[in-house]
Parts: sequence; structure tokens; C-alpha cells
Amino acid sequence: MSTDLSRYIVAGSRPWNRQLFDRELKKLPGIWEFAADSNALSELLSSGDVPRYLFFLHWSVRVPEEVFTRYECVCFHMTDVPYGRGGSPLQNLIIRGHRETKLTALRMVSEMDAGPVYLKEPLSLEGSAKDIYSRAGYISARMIQTIIQTHPQPVPQVGEPVCFKRRTPDQSLVPSDLPSAAALYDFIRMLDAEGYPSAFIEHGGFLWEFTEAAQDDGVVNARVRIRRLGAS
Repeated sequence: MSTDLSRYIVAGSRPWNRQLFDRELKKLPGIWEFAADSNALSELLSSGDVPRYLFFLHWSVRVPEEVFTRYECVCFHMTDVPYGRGGSPLQNLIIRGHRETKLTALRMVSEMDAGPVYLKEPLSLEGSAKDIYSRAGYISARMIQTIIQTHPQPVPQVGEPVCFKRRTPDQSLVPSDLPSAAALYDFIRMLDAEGYPSAFIEHGGFLWEFTEAAQDDGVVNARVRIRRLGAS
């Protein structure tokens, strides 16, 4: 039976983050709690013992400075930083032709994704965005286990930063100048996850949304959802 009474808080804004917490993280030694939004996180931080670590798996809002300066906050970023700091890392990597990346655990600081690094692990970018996020989640769980067991000291990033910009919903419009069927496949799959705007086109007064893409011998097959423009 574990004697670790350290408190850990896991923050994640996506459904698969909660699933990972229930399946993997809360079974680790210690006291584990989950926050799905900023209000839940504030409530957890205002009660109980000081957490040893706060782990941010996927967080859509900026964490207040008073949180990451008071607590040791570890976030996970899907690039080999300092390359790829910033928003929409998965989509920005795939659209640039990357097939593999590194999942980086880094300490949260005021500058986005600029903190010192605890660990890096290889991450394949094959499959749909949903597949990749799930794969990254299980790697994150292993990294978290390593961090709470070994307490590594994070080291500063080395190299010239390359920053990504967060993609906007209108950028899910399928470009008319994609060079190949493979590029179309990549475009559809990189947006195929819950909570993200699917790849789409507008034609004949309808919105055509594409998911579940597969390619075979230069042909792309995908599931299509069609609705009239302006309809919910």
C-alpha cells in the first residue's frame, strides 16, 4: 500500500483528459484530483493541502500568474521546444509535413511554452487528431509517473524559438490549392477530434464537413455531414 500522501491536481479541458485521469492517473500513489475548468481549479486550490504538482494536460485558457508562480505547474506541449511554441501545435506540425514530434513536459512560466523542460518523449503524428491526442495522453501519463517518482529538475530550453499561431475556425475551410490527395487527407485528419472545427467546404448553399478520412492509392474516402449554411 502506498504511503505517498502528496496531493496532485490534474487540469484538462477535453473529455479525453478526464478519461485518462480515471483510467491511469488517479491510480498512481498520492491524492489525485481533477479540474475540468478554471472554476473547478480555483475551488481545488482554495481548499486542502498545497499540491506538489499541478499538471495541465490540455488547457484552453491562460493560467493566472499567481498560480504558476506559487505552485509547480507542469504543462505538456506537442512539439520539440523551442521549435513550435504557441497554439494549435498538432495542426501546425501536420500542415508543415511533420510525421513525428516530441511531447514535452515543461514548467509553466509567463511566456507561452518557454519554460524549462522536465522530459521529452517521441510522439507519432499518424492517424486522426483524436488518435494523436489519445496517444499523447497515455505518454503524458507515463511522464507524470516519472516526474512524481524522480522529481527531475527542469532545464532551460536551448535554441532559437520558432512560434506557431493558434488556428481560427475559418482556417478549417479546405484550401482550393492543396497539391495532392495526401495533403487533403492530412488536412481532414488533423482537424478530426471532438471540440475542433472539422474540415469543410461551402457549396450550393450547404456546408460540407469531412471527418474519418482514409486514403488508398491516391483516393481519399471520408465521412461527410451536409447541412444548409446557417443551420445549427
